[in-house]
Amino acid sequence: MNYKNLLLILLFGLLSFQERKDMPKDFTDVSEVIADLDVELRYYSTHNFVGDTINGYHSNTLYLTKAAAKHLKLVQDELQQQNLCLRVYDGYRPQTAVNHFVRWAKQINDTINKQEFYPKVDKSNLFSEGYIASKSGHSRGSTVDLTIIDGETNIPLDMGSPYDFFGQPSWVNYESITAEQKANRQLLQTVMLKHGFRNYPKEWWHFTLRGEPFPDTYFDFPIK
Repeated sequence: MNYKNLLLILLFGLLSFQERKDMPKDFTDVSEVIADLDVELRYYSTHNFVGDTINGYHSNTLYLTKAAAKHLKLVQDELQQQNLCLRVYDGYRPQTAVNHFVRWAKQINDTINKQEFYPKVDKSNLFSEGYIASKSGHSRGSTVDLTIIDGETNIPLDMGSPYDFFGQPSWVNYESITAEQKANRQLLQTVMLKHGFRNYPKEWWHFTLRGEPFPDTYFDFPIK
């Protein structure tokens, strides 16, 4: 192989790598689909279980596959008929961010936000109990973490546990909550299911689009 051909191969490889780091054409900035959506990406802030901005989150911009964004708009439209709205805490999550979680979970003594997010879980058990994993459905681009807020006050409905709380109170069918909290959870479950999303039973806030377009692909382009 001559030098010129080798250079071309290296250049093609570099361009391919850069393309994988860019947002694929089947993804969208969700604000272009749902102009009035309330977005509060917790991993762009320090208000999360790590206590710091997570790698890969460079702005409060929600990305999803175009298919997921289209279905999410149907949810928002229906809720607004009841003077309610969605608040989204996370959507597409770069693999870089997942790697950050894994590194943090191995740092056993870093427990700055333990009391708020995992008071009854030993940090050394976060892997074995399934709270932290090396892959996340969020990285496939069709999974969202969200809640419902009052359309006038922007105050979230009481769901019985905070977002990202590690423990049984976050399970959808957890019984030791009030009737109002159960009704709020049921409202979220019902409207999301109606418009094509399935829930993860151990997190009332976590939903994935049925028939997601990239069921086996984990993306790693940054949120910017």
